[in-house]
Amino acid sequence: MDPENVSVSKEEQRSFVEQGFLVRKNLISPLEVQELLADTIATARGAYPCEGITPADPGKSDEQVLREILCIHQPHYVSPVMLKYVQHPGICTVLAAIVGAHLPFWDGSVKCMQSMLFVKPPNFQGQAWHQDEIYIPTRDRSLTGAWIALDDANVKNGCLWVVPGSHKTGYLYPQHAHNNEDEFDFAQESYGFDDSQAVAVEVPAGSVVFFNGYLLHRSLKNRSSIYRRVLVNHYCNSYSLLPWSVEPGQSPASADSRCVVSVSGTDPYAWKGYITPPNSVWLRTCKASATLAAAGEKN
Repeated sequence: MDPENVSVSKEEQRSFVEQGFLVRKNLISPLEVQELLADTIATARGAYPCEGITPADPGKSDEQVLREILCIHQPHYVSPVMLKYVQHPGICTVLAAIVGAHLPFWDGSVKCMQSMLFVKPPNFQGQAWHQDEIYIPTRDRSLTGAWIALDDANVKNGCLWVVPGSHKTGYLYPQHAHNNEDEFDFAQESYGFDDSQAVAVEVPAGSVVFFNGYLLHRSLKNRSSIYRRVLVNHYCNSYSLLPWSVEPGQSPASADSRCVVSVSGTDPYAWKGYITPPNSVWLRTCKASATLAAAGEKN
């Protein structure tokens, strides 16, 4: 889809505010999907020397390398290709219309603070019910994920599930251990809500699912013989401080991470400067990943 032809209707804005998520199919072209898939392999193999990824043994196939990985956190710190898609014009056009659509005076300014490259091979776990705002607090409930499907995502291979409207109150549900290590990874599970209205968000490759940081969502184990690769970038209103961490002696009211990328509009805090991202990523595997990978080879 030509980014210049991307637009967001008032109906789509209202739907995002009411439901907490919005699906845009074909926002990423097939050629762009292939570029991201190729860079997924390059990143996993260590094409970008950095802390967190050991260069892969040349004797290992791409398949063998990918089957050891659940997720690469912050790939845009080291990969110019991943950074390119953090700033993708079509995605940013949608973000500039929805991130702060619930705020009466918002001007469309958006910044990015996180990227997550999920590989999710066959037999790898999903993540239990949670809200992203638990992990990335914003000041105005504007946290928004852009979930870019690099493979067709369906129930069998572990697509996204959401509880429509669960973001409305701005309530952060408590969490506990899920005690289901076969289905989910190590992250805790949110509880205390009715998930009977949950819906599976099945989308073809090239689709982008936008969702609010308070929206309850999860994914189940990949029970197929194919991957469910996804690049998820997280954004918020540029006027929101980002109290990701509080330094000793600092007031939580003034805490503001500056390791961000401005992608739309203006950054009112540009005068603070920006933190250069570390030359590192965090690699998330899962328990008994070697066993799971071996099982996947048999599918």
